[in-house]
Amino acid sequence: MRILTRAIWGFIFLLSATTAQADVRFGIAAEPYPPFTWKDASGKWVGWEIDLMNAVCEQMHENCQIVEVSWDNIIPALNGHFIDVIWASMGITAERQRVIDFTDAYYTTPAVMIGAKTGDKDISPSHLNGKAIAVQTGTMYEPYLAKHFDGSVMKTYQTQDEAFQDLTAGRVEYAPGDFPAVQAFLKTPQGSACCEIKGVLPFDAEIFGSGAAGGIRKGDDKLKSRLNAALKAVIETGLYDKITKAYFDYDILPPQP
Repeated sequence: MRILTRAIWGFIFLLSATTAQADVRFGIAAEPYPPFTWKDASGKWVGWEIDLMNAVCEQMHENCQIVEVSWDNIIPALNGHFIDVIWASMGITAERQRVIDFTDAYYTTPAVMIGAKTGDKDISPSHLNGKAIAVQTGTMYEPYLAKHFDGSVMKTYQTQDEAFQDLTAGRVEYAPGDFPAVQAFLKTPQGSACCEIKGVLPFDAEIFGSGAAGGIRKGDDKLKSRLNAALKAVIETGLYDKITKAYFDYDILPPQP
C-alpha cells in the first residue's frame, strides 16, 4: 500500500481506441508494482489490481479506461477531474481522508523490512540506528520511518524499483515494503541473490490505516456507492477469491463492512 509534490502536468495518459469513450477513468501509478500492476511484453497493463478492476467494471457495466499517472501526482489528478478513481494500492489514512474519499478496502497486507542476506533478523530501531534505509517517497513508509526509525538514515526514491535497485547495489542496507511486492522482488534474479525478509514491521494504525482502497473525489458519492456495490458482488460471487488465487497463496481480503 503506497503527500504529493510535482505539478499536475507531470501525469501521463494511456489511451487506446477501445477506451477513448470510457465512462470511468481508473488512475494507476505509472510504474511497475508487481504482483498488483505491471506491463507485459506487449505493453498491456496486467496484474491482480488490473484483474480486480476489470471484474468491478464488468459488474458496473462500464467501459473503463486506464490512465497512467505519476505516483506523486495521483491525488491532484483525481481532484483535477483527469481521472475518476485512484486504483493504485493506495492505503486509507487519516491524512489522505482529509482531501479524498475512499471505497471499501479491497486488500490488506503485512509491512516488512528487507535487507542483505546476512541472517541478521533484528529490525529494532536501536539495531538499525545509523543504517541507510531506502523508501519510496509519498508512501506510508516515509512517515513510518520518520516516526519509528528516526535514528536511521532515510533515503527517498521516486519509485519502489529505484529503492530496490540501490538495495541490490549495496548503496542502502534496508528497505520496507508491502509483503506481496517484496515477495515479487525476492523472486527476481537480483532480489533472490541479494536479499531476504528481515521481519514484519510493527503495525501503526495511524500511519498504515485500514487497507488499500480506491480513491474517490469528495462528494462523488454515486461513484463510491457503485464501486462498493461492485466490489461486494465480486467478493460474494467468489470471483475475488479466484482472482486472488492466481497471484497469492494466502488471503489478502480485509474484514468487510
